[in-house]
Amino acid sequence: MTTVTITSIPFIRFFRREGIGILWLIGLIFGIVLPILTVLLWAFAIKWRYPSVLPTEWGLDFWMETLSRADIRRALPNSIALSVLVTVLSAVICLPASFAFARLQFRGKQGLLLSFLFTNAFPRFGLYIAIAVIFFRFKLVGTFAGVVVIQLLNTLLLMIWIPTAAFQGVDRALEEAGLDVGASPLQVFIQITLPMVFPALFAALLLTFVNTFYETYGALLIGAPNVLTIPVIMFPLINNQPIPQFGAILSLVLFAPSVVLLLFANRLLRGGYLTAGFGV
Repeated sequence: MTTVTITSIPFIRFFRREGIGILWLIGLIFGIVLPILTVLLWAFAIKWRYPSVLPTEWGLDFWMETLSRADIRRALPNSIALSVLVTVLSAVICLPASFAFARLQFRGKQGLLLSFLFTNAFPRFGLYIAIAVIFFRFKLVGTFAGVVVIQLLNTLLLMIWIPTAAFQGVDRALEEAGLDVGASPLQVFIQITLPMVFPALFAALLLTFVNTFYETYGALLIGAPNVLTIPVIMFPLINNQPIPQFGAILSLVLFAPSVVLLLFANRLLRGGYLTAGFGV
């Protein structure tokens, strides 16, 4: 007579071997996939009432209503303009600084690099309140320039650390070989150095644009009520309107830059440029 034990059942053996992975997968589905799917369904639903599992009526009516609102039509160009301007200014300011951090030796270099990390370690809301007091004295509160400055401060960590690591990873022997054959330092930088660090620079620029597009508290404290962005609009729109479609549509609008980031930076993320930027 053959004795069958519990551990000999294929399903039990499989669960004992892969149980942790299965639990993580279930948690991922309930914690991330289902909420995103719910937002996606609400964005295209006209009627969805309990106990229906799926919306009973679909359409784009709420898209037209949401995007035609005066506050949304005012906030969306502001968000795009701010993200583009802050990204460009951050590149102009931070890329030369990151090159200097990578190539020059000077007293206090490590302390300066760590200072960008320390500023991101403090609670953002409390830090923004302290900055708002200073901005109020300089009449920057409620101005486009004030929001640009506050969002520019948020980009320093990404736009300094990632390019610095990229410049440090360039093989100096290749640059010296270019100089030996008669190329000027500018030609060496454009033809040798820049192509080698471009993937990391591109990743830093994309992350800076997306983080600026999502930034909320700084724009709320410094810009409101004169300068409105999409994340700032979401607070009163969701709290004062018992219509879930509004929040779902704006969430998809905010989610779009992340999709673009993943599509364009997928190779860079796999290549380890971002982790190298943070010294991992």
